[in-house]
Amino acid sequence: MLKNKERFEKNTAKVYIQTFGCQMNEYDSERILYFLGKEGYVRTFNIEKSDIIVFNTCSVREKPVNKLYGHIGRLKKLKKLNPQLLICVGGCTAQNLKDKILKDLPYVDIVFGTHNISELPELIKRRRLTNNSVCLVRESGFDYDLEKVKRDIKFKAYVPIIIGCNNYCSYCIVPYVRGRERSILPTNIIECIKKLVAGGVLEITLLGQNVNSYGKDLHEPMSFSSLLDKVSHIEGLKRIRFMTSHPKDFSEEIINVIKKRENVANHIHLPLQSGSEKILGLMNRKYTAYEFLKIIDFARKELPDCLITTDIIVGFPGEDRNDFLETLNIMREVRFSRAFTFIYSPRKGTKAYSMADSITMQEKKEWFRELVEVQNKISYEENKKLVGKKFEVLVEGKSKKDEGILMGRLENSTLVNFKGNEDSTGKILQVNITKAKSFYLLGDLCAT
Repeated sequence: MLKNKERFEKNTAKVYIQTFGCQMNEYDSERILYFLGKEGYVRTFNIEKSDIIVFNTCSVREKPVNKLYGHIGRLKKLKKLNPQLLICVGGCTAQNLKDKILKDLPYVDIVFGTHNISELPELIKRRRLTNNSVCLVRESGFDYDLEKVKRDIKFKAYVPIIIGCNNYCSYCIVPYVRGRERSILPTNIIECIKKLVAGGVLEITLLGQNVNSYGKDLHEPMSFSSLLDKVSHIEGLKRIRFMTSHPKDFSEEIINVIKKRENVANHIHLPLQSGSEKILGLMNRKYTAYEFLKIIDFARKELPDCLITTDIIVGFPGEDRNDFLETLNIMREVRFSRAFTFIYSPRKGTKAYSMADSITMQEKKEWFRELVEVQNKISYEENKKLVGKKFEVLVEGKSKKDEGILMGRLENSTLVNFKGNEDSTGKILQVNITKAKSFYLLGDLCAT
């Protein structure tokens, strides 16, 4: 068996990668695996047998950053046992906290930013030649090539259409770590998806920090709704999802495309963040609660069965009990099928970081529990409406909790668990819904 040093010399080093955060990070991890794979490096899922460990990080909230430090801290022992081991930290936290990482964690070998993924193989070579820590974090850049991706899953894929963000919400670090918006040419997107479908992909998710801004920066501008319509005409593509949408740019044309094209998922993820006009203003969200509700009303009218999900932040600086109650009121009025809820996490470098905050963490936690209780009840009631109905489910694989159970998703993205054989993974099957939970459904496979 080859030793660590020999594997590096023969370019067969084993790579372990762990991804934190959003779908864009998951896509970036696929890019990392592509570039390292071109060098001959091989992926391993056993961290203790790896030669290179890559953490692709998130910095949107404090919790993932603290989690990252905990994970890296545990690598100190592995590094001691194997001095040849290379520890690499990339992604948004690396982009934002590069100096702090190198100072706090001296056994980290390589720090690389969100704009430097294609250069990681060269950084690994440089680190091994110099025996010194290497840091490369550019403030801006655009090295996205939709062909240069290593995907483990063959039946579904992420496809970024726009990178970066111009919105500068006062709580969000993303524009500072991802840069300003850059749209990928529609011809490149269409060509990429056609190749994916030819290779067996049934479902694609169009990605962007704000997909609704797509095309504004192109030499020949194109709206997101126009791109979505073009993608929906690709023969053989069964399902199309997109995220994330910003309410200020969401258009009726997008809803019309969802309505007329069967393969566009009947699901809209639209982050509310707060139901208070005051807090939305402090967040720099550029829309009002009234404008948000107008979008929802039009969506409900045109797409009665559309599943609507959202993001909500609790305890933003300046928020009081009345502001929080306005958020609860909108939750009850809209009846989101699911809500991804967070306690406000201050990020250094954002405008909100210096805002006065008089609400105690205890109060924020109480509000958070109240919000979750309301949403869980709504989610359960909305899921219960699906019991007794049959749906097409794209099987994603075995359940993590029970190997005899398969998990998959309805066309509207709702998770379903049911008994079946693992060889059904990647297939679309008919499932009868038998029971509802707040976060998922239970069902039985329909006889063929």
